[in-house]
Amino acid sequence: MLLALVGPTASGKTEAGIAVAEATGAEIVSVDSMLVYRGMDIGTAKPAEQDLNRVRHHMIDVADPCEPYSVAEFQSTARRAMDEIGSRAVPVLLVGGSGLYYRSVVDDLRFPGTDLKVRRSLEGESEVLGLERLYRRLRETDPAAADKIEPANARRIIRALEVAAITGKPFSDFAKAWDLYPPDKVRAAGVRLDIEALTDRTRARVGAMLARGFLDEVSALVDSGFGSWLTSTQAIGYAEMARHLAGELTLEEAVAGTVKRTRALARRQMAWFRRDPRIHWFDAGPEGAAALTEQIIDYLRGA
Repeated sequence: MLLALVGPTASGKTEAGIAVAEATGAEIVSVDSMLVYRGMDIGTAKPAEQDLNRVRHHMIDVADPCEPYSVAEFQSTARRAMDEIGSRAVPVLLVGGSGLYYRSVVDDLRFPGTDLKVRRSLEGESEVLGLERLYRRLRETDPAAADKIEPANARRIIRALEVAAITGKPFSDFAKAWDLYPPDKVRAAGVRLDIEALTDRTRARVGAMLARGFLDEVSALVDSGFGSWLTSTQAIGYAEMARHLAGELTLEEAVAGTVKRTRALARRQMAWFRRDPRIHWFDAGPEGAAALTEQIIDYLRGA
């Protein structure tokens, strides 16, 4: 059975995960969508070199920032790493805050491929004929999928129709596993804390990142040609600091924007994890997960 330590960003999972892995004899498989990128160390709060030397980590620094990297690729690579760890009779500890990545390796989720030509054709239809027409088509061909997709959600409607066109199977066929949470797959501990404590921890973390040279890291990435990627919505902190370096934001505005988007990310992360009944929750205070380490270790050991 897999072990896991999950929760929102800035909750202290990384530090606690090191101690938990040492106590359980496990190797860590990161389930974080940003730690996969090389050169993004400070802004993602990547484990420090001394921590990487204490416990072996997997799924860190496996792609360049501008390199397309899908959850399907993550699932395949992470499962190979987990098989290799298991072949040495070593426990696997999943640590991270990306609910999609976490479930991709824990459960039997399937991720159909994409077809840019099909997607662009559907997007063209949406613009010319209207999204309502596409939604009616989805309702007629795959009512189970339509029931779970808002009529105004263009991205998901087009994705559902794209998958059906590519695979010849209804999109809902691929979604069945999403509602299943086999209890024998994982023993998971979750860390949660109230939004104000998380906000305070985020502000402190951003300050520490700046002191460690976060602006220099962002500048180096921009100079390496990753500027357009860094301004994407997913690169929290990097986008704001890149705009600051470009003269579009003051440093104070960049920090405030980073804190605001981190709060929003934490809410989305918790919405993902709350659906999973296998996660046993531990409530953290301002000190984060570090104060809960012994309790988490006891739980994951089966106490």
